Amino acid sequence: MRHEDLETTMDALDDLLDSERAALLKGQLDDVSRLHSRKEALIDALNGFEFEDRGALSGLQGKVERNQALLDSALDGVRSVARRLAAIRRVRQSLDTYDSFGKKRSVDLSTGGSLEKRA
Repeated sequence: MRHEDLETTMDALDDLLDSERAALLKGQLDDVSRLHSRKEALIDALNGFEFEDRGALSGLQGKVERNQALLDSALDGVRSVARRLAAIRRVRQSLDTYDSFGKKRSVDLSTGGSLEKRA
């Protein structure tokens, strides 16, 4: 393949990685998802080129690694939110108490029963 095609592909991937980083920093995960297929296509295209000097790819590799670290952090954040929401659901469905001996006891609140009020 031609050298111009290689430069064009590398420039396109460089721009895409910058866009991906900006989306990650803004928390726009839907934009990151949309960029993913284009990023894969550009990386696959780069794999089709013959490289005499792989040093030209070091800048792109650094950006890919930087974005991967941001993606990992975003995923950790999503998992944290999911755990917190699950904990909130558990609190709404049951109540954990301890008796005088320190033994834990769960009271199910989601039985659908009704309370009777007495005067």
